Formats: sequence, C-alpha cells, structure tokens
Amino acid sequence: MTAMSVLVALVTAGGALLLITAAVVFGGGYLLTCRIWPFRACGRCKGLGRLHAPNGKAWRDCPRCKGTGRRLRIGRRLWNHAERTKRNAI
Repeated sequence: MTAMSVLVALVTAGGALLLITAAVVFGGGYLLTCRIWPFRACGRCKGLGRLHAPNGKAWRDCPRCKGTGRRLRIGRRLWNHAERTKRNAI
C-alpha cells in the first residue's frame, strides 16, 4: 500500500470515521494518562529541580518548577479547570 493510496483512503467517508475514532481513542488515552500521572518532568531542569547558577559553580532552584522538578500536564490543567467549573456551577 503506497502513501498516496493511504491518503486517498483517509479522505473518503470511511477514512474520516477512522480518523475520528483514532482521535477519540488518542484523546481518551491522554486524559486517562493525565488522570493517573498528572505531573511530568520539568523541561528546563529535566526533572532535577535545580539549575546551575549564572556563575556555574553553585546550584539554585529551578524558577519554572520552583525546585520540585515536576510540572502539571496541560491535559491535567484542563481537567482541573473543568472540575472547578462543574463544582462552582452548583
């Protein structure tokens, strides 16, 4: 199967259904991941929680994660926002 035939298959109605199904499965899996593991490693300090100071000799806390080495995932932030909105609507 060539790449062009795959592209043509995805453009058809059955392909659109396949894309929608794949997006729902991927999105559901990501939300489940965010529910189970809400944190990810900080990108700036690579999860260490500390960085070299500008002089290069000392260590200082990472300003992005405040020294924890963890950041809340985007999906978890959306989940928390939805929960907060639902709770405040009552």
